[in-house]
Amino acid sequence: MWPSSWSKSQVKIHDTPPPSTSTSTTSAPSLFSCSSFKDIHTLLSDESTSSVVSAVSTASTAASSNYPRKASIFHRVRLANSLLRAWAPRPSEPSPAAQSVEERSSSESQQQQQEPPQPSISIPGAEKHIVVYFTSLRVVRSTFEDCKYVRSILRGFRVQIDERDLSMDSAFLNELQGIFGGGQSKLTLPRVFIGGRYIGGAEEVRQLHEAGELKKFVESLPVAGPGVCDVCGGYSFVLCHECDGSHKLYAEKAGGFKSCNACNENGLIRCPSCSCAPI
Repeated sequence: MWPSSWSKSQVKIHDTPPPSTSTSTTSAPSLFSCSSFKDIHTLLSDESTSSVVSAVSTASTAASSNYPRKASIFHRVRLANSLLRAWAPRPSEPSPAAQSVEERSSSESQQQQQEPPQPSISIPGAEKHIVVYFTSLRVVRSTFEDCKYVRSILRGFRVQIDERDLSMDSAFLNELQGIFGGGQSKLTLPRVFIGGRYIGGAEEVRQLHEAGELKKFVESLPVAGPGVCDVCGGYSFVLCHECDGSHKLYAEKAGGFKSCNACNENGLIRCPSCSCAPI
């Protein structure tokens, strides 16, 4: 029924040959074998770990072959200590200017120790009251304000105060210069003496008053009477009875006027009731 030419085909069909079993050819080993793909992560991780371990072991082997043996722990500690000492900041040497300042301060301290202490300044006959040298002139405003401030503080203690106004009597200036020995070229006012001892000027009185120490100095002084003096009205001066305040007297023998020796240049004398004896 079929043609004879169809009975046999000229095309050869090559079947896949079976795996060779010869001993000369060896098959490549399988990379992995597992029953399912669920264990693929485990297999990959094991493979990467093994590769890393092998790489580390190879690097350590190469390093041990190329580099010498490591130093002992004591050698490394010694080396670290030497580096720390080298890097530590060194103390800076003082500059010549600082040395000169230190030498000057030390020499000044030695001189102060060698010098004897200066005696305290005091005035005789003023142990029971306060003596204030001041001025009532307004020529220098700061000096006038300081004198006014000090007098107001001292008057608040209600003790006897001997106020010596240099503008009213030039003899007070000579007294003040004699007290300080003429060592100060320019005397500033006011100057306060309590119980005959020198306290200071306006700044010292202010500091003592603010600290509460000024009250301790005047506690031992007698209390002054109420009101002002009935003779001078609180001015501490009265007119001279000999010249009636003119500071001039007529002398018949001289045939003219002469200066009154009983009063000052302003024709005033100290109040005999409230003023203390002159120094």
